[in-house]
Amino acid sequence: MTAVLEKTQQRYYTPDEYLALEESAEYKSEYHDGQIIPMTGGTINHNRLALNMSIALRLGLKGKEYDVFIGDVKLWIPEVRRYTYPDVMVIASQPEFHDNRKDTITNPQVIIEVLSKSTRNYDRGDKFDYYKTLPTFQEYILIEQSQVKIAQYFKTDAKRWLYREYDEEDTALSFNGFELEVPLMDIYEKVDFTEEEDHFKEEELND
Repeated sequence: MTAVLEKTQQRYYTPDEYLALEESAEYKSEYHDGQIIPMTGGTINHNRLALNMSIALRLGLKGKEYDVFIGDVKLWIPEVRRYTYPDVMVIASQPEFHDNRKDTITNPQVIIEVLSKSTRNYDRGDKFDYYKTLPTFQEYILIEQSQVKIAQYFKTDAKRWLYREYDEEDTALSFNGFELEVPLMDIYEKVDFTEEEDHFKEEELND
């Protein structure tokens, strides 16, 4: 899940204040350089896609020097002073924890986000730019909920990223940083696109 881009508080919060509030909060929020941003509720399809992707990664990378995190693990982006909750992250070797907090890492190699209607532009734009400031970040995967469509960006040098798009005509998502292919049918297993259409209609009625 990604954050809704709305300011709900005008005051400035320090990172420590955010972390203290987050520990006792009923719902997760992200931290954007002084602002606390509530996260949107995820759909069933969102959960299915993130879970399918994380399972495929964990099974495919079993026995290798990688670790996979999903959902509840925070990412600290120091250059832009942001805490986010990526849907799925892949870490090479050992996780590097921020301030020795076991719930916050700083060294993802791959970040995967499941797109939603309210946050898709943010995930493709500003959020991607924030992630690019992380030295270890090499690959970005964006998964559509409303159709079989995946966008993949991978880093080739300091300021160059290549793009590839997958749809129903492709058989598998091929990762660039390690040898692993995940069939699109596995990523979209049990995803019901009619549920997503109904959810979007509800969002439009509530706007």
